Amino acid sequence: MKKLFLLDGMALIYRAHFALSKTPRFTSGGLNTSAVMGFTNTLLDVLKKEKPTHMAVVFDTDAPTERHTDFAAYKAHRETMPEDLSAALPYIVKVILGFNIPVITADGYEADDIIGTLAKKAEQKGYQVYCMTPDKDFAQLVSDNIFIYKPARMGNEMEILGVPEVLAKWEIERPEQVIDILGLWGDAVDGIPGIPGVGEKTAKTLIKQYGSVEEIIAHSHELKGKLKENVETFAEQGLMSKKLATINLNSPVELDEAGLEMCAPSKELLEPLFAELEFRTLGRRVFGDDFSITEIKAVSAGTQIDMFGAPVAEGRTTMTVDIQDIKEPAFETAAKNINNVEHQYHLADTKEKRAELIAILKQQKSFCFDTETTGTDANNCELVGLSFSVKATEGWYVPVPVDQKEVQAIVDEFKEVMENPAIGKIGQNLKFDILMLKWYGVQICGDLFDTMMAHYIIDPDTRHGMDVLSENYLGYKPVSITELIGPKGKNQGNMRDVEIEKIKEYAAEDADITLQLKEVFEPKIKSVGADDLLHKIENPLIYVLADIEHEGVKIDHNTLKEFSKELETDVAALEKTVYEKAGVRFNIASPKQLGEVLFEKLMLDPKAKKTKTGQYQTGEDVLLSLAAKSDIVRDILDYRQLQKLKSTYVDALPLMVNQKTGRVHTSYNQAVAATGRLSSTNPNLQNIPIRTERGREVRKAFIPRDSDHSIVSADYSQIELRIIAEISKDANMMDAFVKGIDIHTATAANVYGVAVDQVDSTQRRNAKAVNFGIIYGQSAFGLSQNLGIPRKEAAEIIENYFAQFPGIKQYMSDTMNFARENGYVTTLMGRRRYLRDINSANQTVRGFAERNAINAPIQGSAADMIKIAMINIHRELKEQKLDSRMTMQVHDELVFDVPNNEIEIVKPIIIDNMRNAIKTTVPIVVEIGTGLNWLEAH
Repeated sequence: MKKLFLLDGMALIYRAHFALSKTPRFTSGGLNTSAVMGFTNTLLDVLKKEKPTHMAVVFDTDAPTERHTDFAAYKAHRETMPEDLSAALPYIVKVILGFNIPVITADGYEADDIIGTLAKKAEQKGYQVYCMTPDKDFAQLVSDNIFIYKPARMGNEMEILGVPEVLAKWEIERPEQVIDILGLWGDAVDGIPGIPGVGEKTAKTLIKQYGSVEEIIAHSHELKGKLKENVETFAEQGLMSKKLATINLNSPVELDEAGLEMCAPSKELLEPLFAELEFRTLGRRVFGDDFSITEIKAVSAGTQIDMFGAPVAEGRTTMTVDIQDIKEPAFETAAKNINNVEHQYHLADTKEKRAELIAILKQQKSFCFDTETTGTDANNCELVGLSFSVKATEGWYVPVPVDQKEVQAIVDEFKEVMENPAIGKIGQNLKFDILMLKWYGVQICGDLFDTMMAHYIIDPDTRHGMDVLSENYLGYKPVSITELIGPKGKNQGNMRDVEIEKIKEYAAEDADITLQLKEVFEPKIKSVGADDLLHKIENPLIYVLADIEHEGVKIDHNTLKEFSKELETDVAALEKTVYEKAGVRFNIASPKQLGEVLFEKLMLDPKAKKTKTGQYQTGEDVLLSLAAKSDIVRDILDYRQLQKLKSTYVDALPLMVNQKTGRVHTSYNQAVAATGRLSSTNPNLQNIPIRTERGREVRKAFIPRDSDHSIVSADYSQIELRIIAEISKDANMMDAFVKGIDIHTATAANVYGVAVDQVDSTQRRNAKAVNFGIIYGQSAFGLSQNLGIPRKEAAEIIENYFAQFPGIKQYMSDTMNFARENGYVTTLMGRRRYLRDINSANQTVRGFAERNAINAPIQGSAADMIKIAMINIHRELKEQKLDSRMTMQVHDELVFDVPNNEIEIVKPIIIDNMRNAIKTTVPIVVEIGTGLNWLEAH
């Protein structure tokens, strides 16, 4: 079977770019590779799964088409291409070139026309043709041997649409009737007007009855009311819209079967390209584990590239792409690795050799160290060895035996130097190593320099792993852990399985490279003014987090067991109620079945939207918008919430208890959120529900260690609003906080022009929504959706808000201007959030950056504040030799396990340090409580 895939180039590239818009991928030189990576992954998936015999990628050109000539508004108002995407295009072209896939264009014809023409010609020659695109317009092309191929996205499987699927989806008798529906319906994105007042549903109904636009116009006298008037008034516009929506099947392109035939990718072209783009995983996927980005020099910027290289393959269309504006790394990568760089890595495997090493370490102002272990959970693995480095290209490895008593004896030899506060400690992800050695009785002391944290501060939006940093900043590829113990998975070994000489080289190299990275990052930290941020906040916090994780928290198994039974009963009752209200039994957890019940059987929303797979959208945002007018939807939301609560926390928490300690030890992620906020995993404490009574009950299960202890919880009150008042210096907002008036009531009083004591609950609710919405850059449309009020009313509320709080508006304006000029914003403590899209010509992309510009200084300052508080509280508890322990940090809350006789001593320490973490004019309020469990304390 001859199998031709025709790829709609720009549609797939846009899709790839925006799929990663919230978590974009950048190279060390600042190039956004999201679109290139997404496109390449999609291409590889199709090549592997579908095994096409022939393929081409089709693009539009800038030349006007007949559609533009006939109708000036056609695609006239499309948003400008995002700059990052424009810069990525040449690289995508080079990827296609590297896979030896032809690119086809024709001036005056769109990609749709070329694909349509080739598809029909190929069908006549016995091909099965797959038009690979997310574009709905292509449905008009399907036939017995022409299909639409929608690639997988966002967890959804790929979808193939043939004639039956298109007929069912569009509710038509013939695929070409898609053109008529598009002509009636129009397309706002492409500037196709359609007939006013005719949406998708009406268009389908009319085509089902009359068959075509022409027949509808001919029978317009049978229509009624406004629809009749619109069809007759805009008949010519409807016909023009149909013409604009029609794919031209007579484009001047020939079906070159030989030129389209698949062949092997070009290693010579793709390897240097993947190296330049820093596509490590993709490179290994295509070329195997030996692929290295450090082996090829970067291609220089400012060159012209031919689509198909030189010489151009005969019979293939070519395109020239200008890559002059692409930002390149300021250095050239080099093929450095352990095999070609001179080094001295010593094996300290005797007591005498260890003594020599310790003597050297004692003479240092600081040294770099690393631990080798049997696993990645520091609370549940064993030590295999220690590595050290004090100067570049030299390192030591200290192996330890399996017997834990012997291990302890060796570790004790290093205890004095490791605990010496006068000697600084350098490492990559030091929290793990500090925590690991705690289990062997070593309390690391001294100033820290964590290369992971340093890079997080320098460039928070990219990756911070040592291997990546080494390749990007040192041009050196370290030995991969998978070379020693195999690829990830159930068959992966551990470091104890590896011969000592290999471990020595690997482990000593880690310490050596980390030391070299420290030398690179130290001046960079100074250059961005982040010395205090690193040395007074992030690095000292490592000690605090290591202690919290080591301490863990006790879980009440019986409480969770009983709660699980209650939830099971509640879920069953809700399920029964939903079935009764729906009048049918169905799988509530199935989005497809749920959508059919809500929108076809119960008809809750005649304008219900569908996903790209043809299912109704049933996400939480959709259901929340319907909840106010439908009690069955409220029941379904409750059902979902309880199911998630049960599976994610109530039933999962007991499985996370450490067998060694009998406690749950979460892991805090210090270098993940670009705002500076901490996140946590196993369990994710930040996501434990607090907004519902049932959700809050999970906190009952977090208890003190014994009956002589209590839980103490301290929480910042409305900290982000207090910080925005502090940063903006808005007089009215600051006055409300200084006077201790409820901020939402004070806001309502100002916005609605009433006395504070006359504010009603609705006004306060609206004001609260605005207060928090402003922080996240909420528009009038967003506020109207949130509150269920008309957009005009929402706009008036926002207008009144800014009139009463001019300082907030000024803050937003000043912050935006600063971001546009400098490319970043800062917190009160100087933490930077870089906003590369702040000046984008694309409104959607720019809007996202603008919202981050407003929010980042506020969220980031709140993050800095609680981090400083944690450091100071931790220090004071130690200095006073108290037995109280900090056990959790969740959002703006700190939780402690406190001996009952220390409660009144500890409370003032907590409150004072939280209030005064950052000096502010606006009073900082801390709410504190105690209890026999976390819920009671909170």
